[in-house]
Amino acid sequence: MSGDRDMKGRSVTVMGLGRFGGGVGVVRWLAERGASVLVTDLDSPENLANSVEKIRGLVDEGRVTLRLGSHRLSDFENASLVIANPAVPRPWENQYLNTASARGVPITTEIGLALERAPDRGRIIGVTGSAGKSTTSAMIAHVLWSLGEQVILGGNIGGSLLEVIDQATPRTWIVIELSSFMLHWLKGWSPGVAVVTGFSPNHLDWHGGLDHYRASKLGILAWQRPGDAAVIAQELADWKANPGVREVRVGERRTVGGLVIPGRHNQRNAAMAVDAVLTALTTDAAAADRLRPNAEAAVRLFPGLAHRLELVHQKRGIRFYNDSKSTTPQSTLLAVESFAEEPGVGTGRVHLIAGGYDKGSDLSPIGALAGSLAGLYTIGKTGPAIDAASGGKSIACGTLDRAAAASVQGARPGDVVLLSPGCASWDQFENYEARGARFTELVRTMMA
Repeated sequence: MSGDRDMKGRSVTVMGLGRFGGGVGVVRWLAERGASVLVTDLDSPENLANSVEKIRGLVDEGRVTLRLGSHRLSDFENASLVIANPAVPRPWENQYLNTASARGVPITTEIGLALERAPDRGRIIGVTGSAGKSTTSAMIAHVLWSLGEQVILGGNIGGSLLEVIDQATPRTWIVIELSSFMLHWLKGWSPGVAVVTGFSPNHLDWHGGLDHYRASKLGILAWQRPGDAAVIAQELADWKANPGVREVRVGERRTVGGLVIPGRHNQRNAAMAVDAVLTALTTDAAAADRLRPNAEAAVRLFPGLAHRLELVHQKRGIRFYNDSKSTTPQSTLLAVESFAEEPGVGTGRVHLIAGGYDKGSDLSPIGALAGSLAGLYTIGKTGPAIDAASGGKSIACGTLDRAAAASVQGARPGDVVLLSPGCASWDQFENYEARGARFTELVRTMMA
């Protein structure tokens, strides 16, 4: 990462604007600091119209140049800095990034720029894991805020951390959700407090294999220093903190009950969040014990996040949950399990909609649920694989519209209709938010 904080007059190439504006924040930030910004994206101007509109003023003023629909090697060769979108797959194979690197052009990411500008690395709580990292990150921020601490929440959870990092003071806690993509780029950096919620295969299409995915995730621990802390799920026995790093293990049975949001996995997320907060705030066991009741009381009031087991409609005794953020089989199993634990419901009253973009994950566990569910409705490119694993007990719907209609038709009072795809959305939707919004729109219209 570049250590030069003065962007004035620098020629910066931003690789990847994104249909939903993933690069908008860094483009604005760079232009405001006097950089000459070139934005390049393989997507067409038509598909990127919404994102372009957000920086239209900067383009019209000549402070930002657009290169959409293609990349040019010269834009990477002649830059003084390249900002790569972390979603660019297998960046180590990308000819444009490799060209920049060969010319000695520094390459970083938006999150890298933001973390360089944080006042105190020791007050950064980084959270990763194959499932639960968004909810756990938000829970940590919620508990800290409830205890009177100054908090900034950002990273993979959404929004541009760069746009708020200047508000951080030496007393601010920065809670950041870190994806494997982000961690791949953060060579040489780990947070003062690292939190690992768990690990299972995911994003194998991007990483090219499980070993690379695991190595990227381990980056959250790799560069921690003596005096730092690591809060790690107990089952990850081979994930070790560095010498001199305070290691806290959270067992699988450790939970915080009485939450607003459903599911034992969320009770586990809550326990991880509470332990992370107590670990960050004090090294004194007695002080932590005194704080724990207040921390647990705070996390019980956490309202949940959109698209994560979000109750979006309830009518005629049927509840509809949008869990579109579920992009791994593990997260789908956890979502279904949350209703299995609920008195009077159980998996036999759950109508599950699953499937989507193929990331290379083993989807047979989702298919195996079919016999215990009220219905399993498959969608997207992975639908046939889930159908095959179900032994003919699922309903092949193809699209979310058809799946929603079939599940509504099959549901009875007391049942739950659950969108928890276990797959990414990119085969039929631009992101999981669009998929969740469409599900919400469909069920509210159908149940009107």
